[in-house]
Amino acid sequence: MRRVKLFAVVEQADNNYSAYIENLEGVYATGKTLTKVKENLLEAIDVFIETCESKGYELPAELQGSFEVDFRMDVRSLLNVYSGIFTKAGLERLTGINQKQLWHYANGKSLPRRAQVLKIENALHQLGNELISIHL
Repeated sequence: MRRVKLFAVVEQADNNYSAYIENLEGVYATGKTLTKVKENLLEAIDVFIETCESKGYELPAELQGSFEVDFRMDVRSLLNVYSGIFTKAGLERLTGINQKQLWHYANGKSLPRRAQVLKIENALHQLGNELISIHL
């Protein structure tokens, strides 16, 4: 049996985070931190499965058998969540995207094209790989 990948969207709300599974109604969660919203969403999936089984409802095909959850965040939420860590100038150096354009993305004035999203994602992954290889 193949392993199904579920895509979870994490968004920043006013005072917390929210998450839901794309294309699967009824599974969502909130949390004060990114870690907590992820934990809560995984728990919500378990509760959803248990409820379907106990009530005799048909379980969606995505949840039958083995699955994994891939958490995703939109660019606007990412830029706002980490605004105290990554300055626009720092992100410009990492991504090559100018600060004004990053400001537009962070404030919802424009949506990044897929190529820009990949630039941001790749730059952050590269930074993460560099940081994880450092030992002090």
